[in-house]
Amino acid sequence: MGMKSKIALGAVVGIVVIGAVSANSGDTGGGSGDKGSSAAAEQQSGGTKRDGASDAKPADDKGAEKASQAERFKAFVQKNGTASEKEAVAHVTKVQGADEQNDILDTADVYTDFTGGLTGEGTGPAKLIASAFADWKQSENGLVTVYDADGELLGNGKF
Repeated sequence: MGMKSKIALGAVVGIVVIGAVSANSGDTGGGSGDKGSSAAAEQQSGGTKRDGASDAKPADDKGAEKASQAERFKAFVQKNGTASEKEAVAHVTKVQGADEQNDILDTADVYTDFTGGLTGEGTGPAKLIASAFADWKQSENGLVTVYDADGELLGNGKF
């Protein structure tokens, strides 16, 4: 086999692999083996998780469905977190990506009102925020990233 045919074959194989990966990554429409569907079913069944724990809100919390991801995260930490986690999470201003999980590569972003980036005051609390996030959401392969008020990286952690 000549050099040109090896390059052409490698390009074709690469395109096929990329196509297969992209086709599978966007498949959250509702197949029976879909992790997104089972997560939706867990939410509809009262919030019971696979490990038997429940994350359901009390019946008197009428605004639970309309609360932002940041508000739900803060409420979880206020109920279940340590004193230092509660203090750190009080600085959270926005959470993105916490609801879209597929257990393949889940990413979530948490924004805070800290300033100074990696050399600022928020790096210690960022570790607490990432730890509290891991208690709130579980994924087989998740990464939460914590940012300061200017969008600079403060820290990250697995969830």
